[in-house]
Amino acid sequence: MDYTPYYETMRRTSLLRGMTDAELDTLMACFAPRVRRYAKGELLLMAGYETHEVGLVLEGAITASKPLADGSTVVMARMGPGGVFADVLAGGRSRSPVNVSAAEACLALYLPCEALLRPCAALHSAHLKLLQNWLETISGKYFSLDCRLELLCCKSLRGRICLWLLEQRDQTGSDTFTITMTRAELAAYLNCDRSALSRELSRMQEDGLIELFRSTFKLLAPERLANEM
Repeated sequence: MDYTPYYETMRRTSLLRGMTDAELDTLMACFAPRVRRYAKGELLLMAGYETHEVGLVLEGAITASKPLADGSTVVMARMGPGGVFADVLAGGRSRSPVNVSAAEACLALYLPCEALLRPCAALHSAHLKLLQNWLETISGKYFSLDCRLELLCCKSLRGRICLWLLEQRDQTGSDTFTITMTRAELAAYLNCDRSALSRELSRMQEDGLIELFRSTFKLLAPERLANEM
């Protein structure tokens, strides 16, 4: 397969950022990664199963959802092109705690963990850069989970919304941002009912805290949001 049309997308991933075309050529030749297309709703990884590959989203979008004992699920993350999944699992023998599914038709590339952990004899500089990026990616996932735990510890729904909004502001560097999650997915992420989320967002607009248009948020008073948590 010719991977070059996806090099720009690959460079958007945390694993392959900073790679030149020549370095990507080297890695693709060494790893011979597999690529697979998925229809909307199809599973890429099922909870309870091991995986020994690191996945990269090249097209479309995926969601990672944790199944609960009562049959419901909680959305942990949604990723579009440039997203990385199973990077924490692939290096060990732990089973996936989440279902990874296609939020829309998508294309995923899989890097074999065996090749990641055991570089070829040439020990290319690109491989060393990839290992460093992998470590930074896992570290970033750890701190993201810590932020999620802090969010879920907020007792009020408004507090969770405010904390989430401020986190998005920090990530985007802007008071105005657009999210990829649907309202239902955001409600699941915030561990609340969709109608309750819509009501609270409407109240926050009335209180002059935010402006909301479809999936775009504008924070009118970030300092007041911090006081609402």
